[in-house]
Amino acid sequence: MINYNICFIQRKDHILLLNRNFKPWMGCWNGVGGKIEANELPRDSMIREIFEETSIVDYDLFFKGLITWTVNDSHVGGMYLYHAKVKDSLVYETPIRTEEGLLDWKSIPWILDPSNMGLAANLPQSVEIMMKDSHCYEQHCTYAAGKLISLESSRVDPNLETNRELREAYLRKYQLEV
Repeated sequence: MINYNICFIQRKDHILLLNRNFKPWMGCWNGVGGKIEANELPRDSMIREIFEETSIVDYDLFFKGLITWTVNDSHVGGMYLYHAKVKDSLVYETPIRTEEGLLDWKSIPWILDPSNMGLAANLPQSVEIMMKDSHCYEQHCTYAAGKLISLESSRVDPNLETNRELREAYLRKYQLEV
């Protein structure tokens, strides 16, 4: 089910990450986001989540596609992927301890470093794909025994964000309820 969203907020060459207090990915760095409420549109939910988790209100928000996943050969779900850019001049001092976890700016090279073991498993690849161009992608992650086995990326129509019929037709391959 596509019930979640995630956003990577960028300032210059840093991304604001959350070291999570709760499952999934408890103790790992990941983007900000959360659950989409009943009758809430994906973008509206993302705007709400960004405010609730960071209090940041001034940014440009870009839909970047979907992250879907399969765990142990059983499809579990997915989330809408967003990239927000704040002004280089934004003053947002970190670290900040919140109910959700610890917010801190992390450099993009630090995030992409293959030896970094403190991130959600798909994070380095997902960030790299998200930032490589302006297109939208489905990033499908396959997990087994708690480990990321593969991440396959394919371009998708950006209208998946707003067009429910298009999204339902696209996600039928996973037999997802949206």
